[in-house]
Amino acid sequence: MANPRSTISRYNDPVPGIPFFTPQHARLTATPTDPDAKNIPTLFTPLRIRGVVLKNRIIVAPMCQYSTADSGPDIGALTPWHIATLGHYAIKGAALVFIEATGIQANGRISPNCPGLWQDSQIAGVKAVADFVHSQGALCGIQLGHAGRKASTCPPFVNARFKRPSMRAPADVGGWPENVVGPSGGEDVTWDGSKLDDEAGGYYPPRELSVADIKEMIEEWKASARRSVVAGVDVIEIHGAHGYLVHQFLSPVTNQRTDKYGGSFEGRTRFVIETIQAIRSVVPTDMPVFLRLSATEWLDETDIGRQRDCWTVEDTIALSKIVSDLGVDLLDVSSGGNHPSQRINMFDSKDYQTKIAARIRRELRQDGKSMLIGAVGLITEAEQASKIVESAAVGNGLESTGEASIAEEASAAVEMTQAKGDQEPMADAILVARQFMREPEWVMKVAWQLGVDVVWPPQFNRVRFPPKL
Repeated sequence: MANPRSTISRYNDPVPGIPFFTPQHARLTATPTDPDAKNIPTLFTPLRIRGVVLKNRIIVAPMCQYSTADSGPDIGALTPWHIATLGHYAIKGAALVFIEATGIQANGRISPNCPGLWQDSQIAGVKAVADFVHSQGALCGIQLGHAGRKASTCPPFVNARFKRPSMRAPADVGGWPENVVGPSGGEDVTWDGSKLDDEAGGYYPPRELSVADIKEMIEEWKASARRSVVAGVDVIEIHGAHGYLVHQFLSPVTNQRTDKYGGSFEGRTRFVIETIQAIRSVVPTDMPVFLRLSATEWLDETDIGRQRDCWTVEDTIALSKIVSDLGVDLLDVSSGGNHPSQRINMFDSKDYQTKIAARIRRELRQDGKSMLIGAVGLITEAEQASKIVESAAVGNGLESTGEASIAEEASAAVEMTQAKGDQEPMADAILVARQFMREPEWVMKVAWQLGVDVVWPPQFNRVRFPPKL
């Protein structure tokens, strides 16, 4: 006669390969309880990218936490804070959870308290996060980057205490004033235009990278990618947006070089192309590589943009067609961040990034390219989301209620990822950031609003939303 206890124990087996006990769930969280049900929105269907499968189309975008040690043996290493925050998004159903912008060099961090992966001692912290995220049935990604001329600044919550938008991080708080770098150098290309002797300045002037520096840096991208693989992450994203180093090379506003890494479109894109090739050469062939770009700098209508030209949507489309052939699997479409003169009101911008993402995807498909598109930056405010889908709720008194807010966000998420007849979707996946910080259970709320009965973690079943009739 079988031992009843042995039979029962099979329903609470541990997740294999994890250095701690956590129960292996019978079905993946935030997937439909009935995968054969009709009318499941694309948002809650799987997406294969090379050798990995996203269980749904909702990705946690990288979000800076400014919460690592600025010195000592644990400098730049992820901590239990990152397991707690990122792990909870995995618990609550996100398909892919990204670790925040991680410096490939010590001077590539945004602040002294940002993480890095420039040395082997930092692998363990990344592995701890990846292990926990995997234990909850989600994938773990890491965003590798270099802040360039926007490096060695203080965390935003420190700036806020001094009522400053940005503050330089001097050496006595872990900064590196003498080693801030960029494609071009000098006080004239400081991000906020301030001189070094201006005590109110928020950024340090960069020094210009030599060709030898660039070659060395590309090797550091490779080394950080190798460490990411050792740590067990599933996806690597190259941060090429928001005015950080890759973006600085791409833009005529910040790249004033006259050598092979500047000047023409070909010269300005050389750095990111060589970085992609370097990373692709050392990661497994079945490992996805993403690229985040600022599709536009929003400088077209400014004096700075007219004087020097600027990076535009047309440039992004041209580059996307190139990187698609180099092994980039998904383009993460963002915008802005390279100059304080940018002209965009993010809170009255309606569907600015979604339409750009849709246009890039459409032009890629017309050119026979299969690179996926991720839309980011919209599913944060009910008012924005309702404008995306032209919801009738706004103006009828519904926008002030929590239920209307999540309903509009859910509708917007579906609108972006759902094909309509012969019409292609705007994007293949959505990347959500701050809304997860407000509502870690956002995925579950969206599913409930859409009438999709999804699996909850068994530990949370007693508080699950009832099926919406």
